Amino acid sequence: MEEEKKNGHPAETQASAADVKEWIRRGGFLAVAAAFFIVPWVCAPVRDYAPGVAVIAGVIFAVTWGNPFSAMTGKLTSPLLGAAIVGMGFGMNLIDVLHAGANGILYTAIGITLGIGLGVWLGKRLGLARDTMYLVSVGTSICGGSAIAAAAPVLKAKAHDVAIASATVFTLNAVALLIFPPIGHALGMTEVQFGFWSALGIHDTSSVVGASMQYGPTALEVGTTVKLARALWIVPVTLFLSCFVANVAEGEKRKIKLKIPWFIPGFLAAAALVTWLPVTAPAGGFIKELSKYLMILTLFLIGANLSREKLKELGLKPVIHGVVLWFVLATLWGAAIHLGWVHCVK
Repeated sequence: MEEEKKNGHPAETQASAADVKEWIRRGGFLAVAAAFFIVPWVCAPVRDYAPGVAVIAGVIFAVTWGNPFSAMTGKLTSPLLGAAIVGMGFGMNLIDVLHAGANGILYTAIGITLGIGLGVWLGKRLGLARDTMYLVSVGTSICGGSAIAAAAPVLKAKAHDVAIASATVFTLNAVALLIFPPIGHALGMTEVQFGFWSALGIHDTSSVVGASMQYGPTALEVGTTVKLARALWIVPVTLFLSCFVANVAEGEKRKIKLKIPWFIPGFLAAAALVTWLPVTAPAGGFIKELSKYLMILTLFLIGANLSREKLKELGLKPVIHGVVLWFVLATLWGAAIHLGWVHCVK
C-alpha cells in the first residue's frame, strides 16, 4: 500500500502524460496558425514567401505530429477560403475584374475542354475507376476542390473516390504554389502574364491566389479574376455530367444538380460596392489587405488537412493521372504565354 502511494498509479500517470502531450500539440498548432496570420501582417519582408511556407508547414505538421483539429479545419477551410476571396474583391475595380475575366474566358474554355478530354482519355488508358477519373479531370481542369465537391454528388461518387481525387489534386496544388513563381521569374513573365498562367495552370483557387500573391499585386488581381471566371465553368460541366455521365437506375429520371461557389457572386458584389461607392474604397483597401493574411492562414489549414492516411490512399495510378494531366496543361499554357500566343491584358 505504501509502495503504491509512493509510486502512484501507472495508468493515471500515463494518462496524465498523454493529456499534457495533447495540450502541447494543440497549443503548438494554434500558435503556428496564428503566426501565419500575424507575422506576414507586421513583417513585410516575409510576405512573398509566406503562402508557400504556410501550406508546406501545414503538411509537415499534419504528417509528423498530426492535426489535432482535423474535423474542425476540414469544415473551416472552405468558408475561410471564400471569405478571403470575397475580402479581396473589396480592393478591386469591378470594370477591371470583368475585363480581365472576359479576356480569359476563351482560354479557360479551351483549357477545360482539353483538360477533361485528355483526363478521360488518359484515365481510361490507366484503368482508373470511372468516378476517380472524372473527379481528378474536373478538379485539374476547373478549380480543384470546389469542382470535385460540385461533381461528386452529380456522379454519386463514393467517399473513397472523392478522397483520392482531392488528395491528388491538393498535393499538386502544393507543388504548384512553390514552383510557379520561380519558373515565372526564370521565363521573364510580367505580372499580368504570370497572373494568366497561374489562373490557367494551377488547379485550386487558393493556390492561384497564393502563387500570384508572391509574384506581385497586379499578378494577384489578374490571377484571381481569371481564375474565378474559370471557376464559373463548374455550372456547364456539372450540367454535362448530370445529362451524359451520371449513372441512372432503370426507370429513374435524371436529376440536374448545379452548384455555384458562393464566393464568386460575393467577390463580384464586393468589387461592385467599392467601384460604385468610392467612399467605401479606404475601408475596402483595408479589408483586402486583411484578406491576404486570412488566405495565408487558410493555406496553412489546407496543408494541415493532408494526413498520412490520405497519402496512403492515393495509390500510384491516380497520382500518375493527375501529374501527367497537370504537367501537360501547365506546360502548354506556360509555353503559349511565353511565346505570346495568349493575349494577356489586364
